[in-house]
Amino acid sequence: MRTTSCGTEFDLPHTLPAPKRRVSIALRMVSVWHAFRNRIASNRLYELDDHQLDDIGITRHDVIKAMERSGVLDDPSLMLSHAARERSRTRFLRPARR
Repeated sequence: MRTTSCGTEFDLPHTLPAPKRRVSIALRMVSVWHAFRNRIASNRLYELDDHQLDDIGITRHDVIKAMERSGVLDDPSLMLSHAARERSRTRFLRPARR
């Protein structure tokens, strides 16, 4: 018996055709650009005072946490919008102050 008769066949991973690869790269670049642009906009939230942040529905702690926990190419605005949604949901559940 020869060793070639007992061989195992391996399927090589299929690569994307060139046009699909270009589209995939372009979409990733657009995604990185949006994340970078949103990071710059989120960074400007540091300049707002606490009353302005409260009008938006977030706190200064939310801004700091979003900027620290998101990576350089991540979008911190997703964390901020989640914090604002959670705060608005719990704001209606709390009894009103008198």
